[in-house]
Formats: sequence, structure tokens, C-alpha cells
Amino acid sequence: MNESNGDAVTRRLPDLATGAPEDFALRVLRRAGISEERYDTYVRLDTAAGGLFVAAGPQAVTGACLDSAGLTSTGFEELHRARTGRSAIPGGRPLPGLIPALRTGRARRLAIDLSGLPAQQRAVLEAVRNIPAGQLRPLSWIAREADAEAPPSVSEILRALAANPVAVLIPCHRVTHDNGSPCDAAYLPKAGEALRRAEHIDMRRVAELSRAGAVFLGSDTTFIYCHPTCAHARRITPGHRVHFRTAQDAREAGYRACKSCRPITV
Repeated sequence: MNESNGDAVTRRLPDLATGAPEDFALRVLRRAGISEERYDTYVRLDTAAGGLFVAAGPQAVTGACLDSAGLTSTGFEELHRARTGRSAIPGGRPLPGLIPALRTGRARRLAIDLSGLPAQQRAVLEAVRNIPAGQLRPLSWIAREADAEAPPSVSEILRALAANPVAVLIPCHRVTHDNGSPCDAAYLPKAGEALRRAEHIDMRRVAELSRAGAVFLGSDTTFIYCHPTCAHARRITPGHRVHFRTAQDAREAGYRACKSCRPITV
């Protein structure tokens, strides 16, 4: 089969698969001798925010969308083809590591293909990938992590988040505005809330700290300051907790930035 005929077959596959067992289209592809490098397969997995369609090629995740806005499997297939130019075929086994990544919220080591995205959007999403499970980072942190020399603007970051092609696995629900309020550009509000709640992120406490002017938390025993949701900050006992509005305030008080959460230092 020549390449053009192969493309025609993959374009027709969603129709062939309608109403059939999940692996029907995959059997058609294999019998036609079409390499698995030429298409993606997808599965639907459960998350705290509802079903998640996840497409992957042989080596990496290529897209993921929540069904919380009423997205159907056909709708996901169409969106995936429009964005990547590749057919997404239902069935097949989840990419190795995918299920543990969803279960634990730790997807930084999961292979995700962002190669088709503009460089700036890719840099923003890679920065978001570095936010640990159960923690939050503000937009200013994303800007710094995405490009230390020419940080993207807030509007550019928001556009990149809203267009996140790999929902949940690239955890945009862990991004906040600089005042600590959620920045759910990539999700419906209830979806972001559900994902944060599943990671035991206490947004009420984050809001209380923000109202108290605690943009950063320091320890008067280690003289290190952190983002409030950093694992190190959560271990500071109340009697040794110091609130700082700015990194400059922390520095002037003799505190240094946490090497784990890397708070803004300017």
C-alpha cells in the first residue's frame, strides 16, 4: 500500500470503528500493513475531574482532553486529528507509565510529545510540568522558569495554558495568579477544583495566607523561604513560620530561597 492510500485508510478509520469493538480499527490497520508509527491510539481513563481521553504514539503521549465539557470519543478523535494531523484510534494498551502518572499526579517523567507546538507555548508547558503534585506556582514563577532572559507576558502564558493539548498530565490546575487565586485557563472551574482537591491542596488555607500577606513562608530556624505549598513550607511549625510579602522582604530579613521550589528572587 502506498503512502497516499495509507493516509486515506487512517482518515476513514473512525467511521470503520463506529459501533464495533474497540480493537476493530486496530485490526484493520494491522491487516492493511500500516505501521503503528503512522497513527495514535487512545484510551479513556478516570480522573477526579471526570473521564480523560489520552492519545499516544508508540513512544509518547500526544494529547489528552477531559470529557467534563461533554466531549465524546468522536469529538476527541476530530480534535486530535485537527491538531496533530494524525488519526486517534480507540483501543490498545495505555502507554507504559500513564496509569501510575495519573494515579500519583507525578507525570514529569512520562514521555509527552510537544514537538508540534510553538517554542514559547512549549516552554510554558514544560515549566508547568515541573510543578510537583500537591503544590502550586504563580504565573510569575512560570514566566521565570519558561525563559529567564525574555519571560513571556501574563497574557502569553494564559494563552499557552488555555491551549494545553495534554490536560491533567500537564498540570495547569497547579498554576495560580500571583495573589494565590486559581488560574484555571485550561479547565472548567469545577474541574480545576476537583483536581486540586484530589491532590490535597487546601485552597482555603492558601487564600487565608494570601489575605495575611504571606506570598512566601519562611522558617526562623533554617532561614529559608518557600512558596506556601512547597513540601518544605508545609513542615514549618506555626511558631517558627514567618510571612513575607516579597522576596526582597525575605532577603532583607536574611532569608535565602528554597532550592526545591525556587521562589522568585527579584
